[in-house]
Amino acid sequence: MLDLHGTSSVVTGGASGLGEAAARLLTKAGARVVIADLNDDRGKQVATEIGGEFVHVDVTNTEEIQSAVDAAVSIGPLRTCVTAAGVGFASRTIGKDGEYDSAHNLSAFSRVLAINLIGTFDTIRLAATKMSQTEPADDSGNRGAIATIASIAAFDGQIGQASYSASKGGVVGMTLPIARDLAVVGIRVNCIVPGLIDTPIYGSGPASEAFKDNLKRDVLFPKRLGTAEELGSMILESLINTYVNAEVIRVDGGARLQPK
Repeated sequence: MLDLHGTSSVVTGGASGLGEAAARLLTKAGARVVIADLNDDRGKQVATEIGGEFVHVDVTNTEEIQSAVDAAVSIGPLRTCVTAAGVGFASRTIGKDGEYDSAHNLSAFSRVLAINLIGTFDTIRLAATKMSQTEPADDSGNRGAIATIASIAAFDGQIGQASYSASKGGVVGMTLPIARDLAVVGIRVNCIVPGLIDTPIYGSGPASEAFKDNLKRDVLFPKRLGTAEELGSMILESLINTYVNAEVIRVDGGARLQPK
């Protein structure tokens, strides 16, 4: 197992939801975590609570990602990275009126890919660059591990999810080639694929609860939404288990999404 005590970690999107859960579990495992997020107030709060650091990061900005990686390197050997930053967008491919202007907004499509896919790859390439310069952590030459976050929408994309599914499908698709690229320097890469996880993205209140209750129909068992902690535990396992590499791991209660 990869010992995280005395090491550093970068978690993009670490101020809330899945990223926050991962950051808290990494801290419990011994790492000092750099929270890389757009939400300054919440990011600073989480960083303070876990004894880590906060760096304002827009994952479409290479220089800001580099700042987060450098911050991690300054507090300990960089051994782990979690790419949890992401956005969603809903729009059908064409409109109902047959006009070009009502078709899916191309700028919106590009923005989702820029954040979810390109931002993920940019984070990986920068974190792995510094990770590759650390001393091996064991006799096998392990230097660290990276966990990316996709979605079951990569496989079961619903109506209106073209941009989101494309971005997450890209994250899934690049897992193996990146793992092959980084094997030479002893860095593992795994992709965690969450299903319907109960995070703040769904909002709160009666309408939100009714919406989440409807989502349960697609879950095989247990018949509920997953928790951030359940997903976070799989993220952590993929990072510290030194024989898990190049895997795409679904954490979804057996869910298979309906078209809508």
